Amino acid sequence: MADPPVHRFPGRDGLELVYRETGEGRPLVLLPGFTSTGLHWIHRDPVATLAEHGYRVILPDPRGHGDSARPHDPRSYPPDVLADDGLALINWLRLDDYDLGGYSLGARIVPRMLVRGVGPAHAIVAGQGLDALDRTTSRAGRRRHVLSALTHRGVIEPGSPDEELARWITQSGGDPQALCHVLDTLVATLPSARFTRVPGNHVTALTSPELVAAITAFLARSSSRADLRNE
Repeated sequence: MADPPVHRFPGRDGLELVYRETGEGRPLVLLPGFTSTGLHWIHRDPVATLAEHGYRVILPDPRGHGDSARPHDPRSYPPDVLADDGLALINWLRLDDYDLGGYSLGARIVPRMLVRGVGPAHAIVAGQGLDALDRTTSRAGRRRHVLSALTHRGVIEPGSPDEELARWITQSGGDPQALCHVLDTLVATLPSARFTRVPGNHVTALTSPELVAAITAFLARSSSRADLRNE
């Protein structure tokens, strides 16, 4: 199966960003995790299953990721710019009746878009884990350390979790300097939510059948502006 075509849209400052889509039916905008892209998601089971359930799944590459612009100028990454880019995509596509979701980094963008005024029928905040519910997560600090080491050719301990993360970033085609700027835009605000736990860790939960089952069941609900959070 050929990859879907790349579509382009302007970010909040005119920077050229891209999205892909798969499936037909009700629009569902899904924001990927840190270092991930829309194309990565299209190759994973949840997106295929959602498309099969009658959703037009829209998957952007956030700035600093994938085929979207990846500038190294810190001025291209002001606070809340990722939420601004999400708003720009919604407006570009002229979406009115739609659903919105995100995983990991994308899950932190979704609440910011909600408080900025978007009105999806359902909002999915997934891949946060229990640590994000009751204390400040330490993930960003470790990611920043690894990205700094990759950018400045620093030392990464062989066999360590840092080496595993560095390998993932490198293999996914990530730009360490751009991704470090992306981290600077994050905001930790999360609204109250209904919590649904699925098995696996932060990586494996994404492809678990329980996650896509929870998402499809949640989207079938008629209530609006609800959140789904999962570990």
